[in-house]
Amino acid sequence: MKYSSSHRTRFYLEFAAVLVVVIIPIFVHAGVIPSVNDMLHQEAKAQTAAVANATPVAVLQNDIVTDTGGGDIFVSNGALVATGPAGEDEVATSRLTNGEISVYTVRTGDSLSQIAEMYGVTTNTILWANDLSDPTEIQPGDTLVILPIVGVQHVIKDGDTLQSISKKYDGNEEEILAYNQLASSDALKVGEQIVIPGGRIQQAPAPSSRVAAAPQPVSQSGTVSSGNGFSHPAPGTVRTQANHGYNAVDLAAPVGTPILAAAAGEVIVSKPSGWNGGYGRYIVIRHPNGTQTLYAHNSQNYVGVGEYVSAGQTIAAIGSSGRSTGPHVHFEVRGARNPF
Repeated sequence: MKYSSSHRTRFYLEFAAVLVVVIIPIFVHAGVIPSVNDMLHQEAKAQTAAVANATPVAVLQNDIVTDTGGGDIFVSNGALVATGPAGEDEVATSRLTNGEISVYTVRTGDSLSQIAEMYGVTTNTILWANDLSDPTEIQPGDTLVILPIVGVQHVIKDGDTLQSISKKYDGNEEEILAYNQLASSDALKVGEQIVIPGGRIQQAPAPSSRVAAAPQPVSQSGTVSSGNGFSHPAPGTVRTQANHGYNAVDLAAPVGTPILAAAAGEVIVSKPSGWNGGYGRYIVIRHPNGTQTLYAHNSQNYVGVGEYVSAGQTIAAIGSSGRSTGPHVHFEVRGARNPF
């Protein structure tokens, strides 16, 4: 069949119209319909997300344990850093080399061994200082005093007795038993290590042609102030023992004699009862310059934790609680020289 020129012309026009109808919508919607590259990109993103969700990546982080009283302690991936034991007859101290007394509030999940490792002390240090007999006694919310024990570690040898060890290091038999959780001297076993709280490695005296006079009590009167800003904690008392223990002096006076704050600061420990590692009733004040003062063997404490006291304020009364041979205040300075 043959078409005339007019028929062919009309066919071309109709075909062109169809093309216009089909092509124009494609161009009009080109911004809405995604390209092949866009579709591939979206599919790749979906696959990546699926893999990430199916395979979580473990990230190791350092957590900060705060409120320790001794600065932030870092726990790496949940593991606490431990310290190795001291050798035979070595001075045993905590990692808190400035002798700072810390206060720690027990949290859910804490164990006594973890807290001890945090501070670089033994569990017995904490038990002994808080009058605890069982490590499981601690509960969330409890406040623990962390004393950086100063003493001597000793390896038990054949023939050692509690008396001989105590005499060798100028220790106290009751404290040695309590700190090491020993029922009696019969519990000493050759080869085991024990700690003598407050013990010292005594040096042989240097040869001398003169015999040293026995120390005499020194009377302390007035409100003497030291060069580092400490005023006398118990004016009018008699110093019966010079520097001993942890940078301490003993100042004797009748029971009830006022004990004064040696400098202004915040009360961080106030133990109104108990043995408390031999301190008995005692108070610790933290001063703005970072030093601490401790007042022990009190008959009464007049201030509590969190109170801010001024220099010379009456904070306690002299007594003979804890390990004491008579009424006096055991006065320690931590972080500075004891001027008295």
